[in-house]
Amino acid sequence: MKRPTRKITLPELVEYLDARDRPLGIMPLSEVHRQSLFHRSVLILVYNPQGKVYLQKRAASKAVYPGRYDVSASGHVKAGESRLEAAIRELDEELGIAADTLRLVENAPASPMTGYEFVTLYTAGKTRAAPRPNPEEVSDGLFVDHAELAYMADRFRELLTPGLVHFFERNAIFPPAR
Repeated sequence: MKRPTRKITLPELVEYLDARDRPLGIMPLSEVHRQSLFHRSVLILVYNPQGKVYLQKRAASKAVYPGRYDVSASGHVKAGESRLEAAIRELDEELGIAADTLRLVENAPASPMTGYEFVTLYTAGKTRAAPRPNPEEVSDGLFVDHAELAYMADRFRELLTPGLVHFFERNAIFPPAR
């Protein structure tokens, strides 16, 4: 008789950091979150050819901010991984978009407001590739322009992640024309 195979899920390992973003050791992400230790995360913006940004709606199963709208893709930097590698991986895992290049937009220091994460925001720029949301990560998504996101931030802030609001209010999602 054949035994059913079980999928073994290993914990996601991340580096925990000092206040200057220097690695101190490696630990499961769940434990880093439980202890409120500094660690790294990445956020990625994707725009359609019309310049609208894609907002993902986080899956209801997510531990943090389930069901809220967030930047196009996001995730943690795994132990031994660069921020750029993490951003490329997350974009592919969450939206099925393979990025040739990503551009650094801005960094945010770790604090209680960021969940003790040193956050790095990237953009994939404009793409014709249609997002293919991974249902384990993303329940839905939509493209919005500046005015639509401003309305959401003003009237429905509780439906948005703090990271999305933070970078929107800093003009990092829709930077002013130079």
